[in-house]
Amino acid sequence: MTELNKSDLIIKIMNLNSQINPKEIEKTVDTFFKTINISLTNSKKVELRGFGSFGVKKREARLARNPKTGSTVAVSAKKIPFFKMGKGMKEQLNN
Repeated sequence: MTELNKSDLIIKIMNLNSQINPKEIEKTVDTFFKTINISLTNSKKVELRGFGSFGVKKREARLARNPKTGSTVAVSAKKIPFFKMGKGMKEQLNN
């Protein structure tokens, strides 16, 4: 299985769009991810049709167990990001 990081994504876009300045592609990709980040920070859902949606869930404060010592530890409430795969992506993966 191959990984695709941000640099690889920029290179793939450059290969498909050789007429666009590489710096502009990098700026666009950075803006794209920054916009998603800002939306999630403001607890807004981000939906990309056919791909999936990103959102934020709240986890309540709870008591957990330290697996190393077995002692009880208080875990504070926090927000966590989540991704829900879209219908189109599910179909593409399962064909």
